[in-house]
Amino acid sequence: MDVKISQCFIAVDDPDKALAFYRDVLGLEVRNDVGFEGMRWITVGSPTQPDVEIVLEPPVADPNAPAADRLAAAELLAKGLLRGVIFRTDDCDATFERIRAAGAEVIQEPMDQPYGVRDCAFRDPSGNLLRFNQPRNQ
Repeated sequence: MDVKISQCFIAVDDPDKALAFYRDVLGLEVRNDVGFEGMRWITVGSPTQPDVEIVLEPPVADPNAPAADRLAAAELLAKGLLRGVIFRTDDCDATFERIRAAGAEVIQEPMDQPYGVRDCAFRDPSGNLLRFNQPRNQ
């Protein structure tokens, strides 16, 4: 049996801002962009990983969700508490400079970690935590 990651999900409160960040700043390709009942799902991925996709989705992907649920999800998203993704890069410092120059909120500048990577961290336009790491043996 061979089990692999196919998709992961990131909640976004503004699909257009998220698209601009993930496509234009991070360089991910857009694979799908679907609307349904006033909501929008955008699938992006690295050109070098055709089998792995990130789905940018509404914080509550249910058009019938109670207003209290929508508010709770929006508050958690604003605090950066819903999701996070770790990306691998071959040059942490250059990646950091590119993302910082695009205006992303810096959480952590590049640093060597005791668990064998050099990494940095940002928040995407919706507040999600994104880390970028480079194995130190590179």
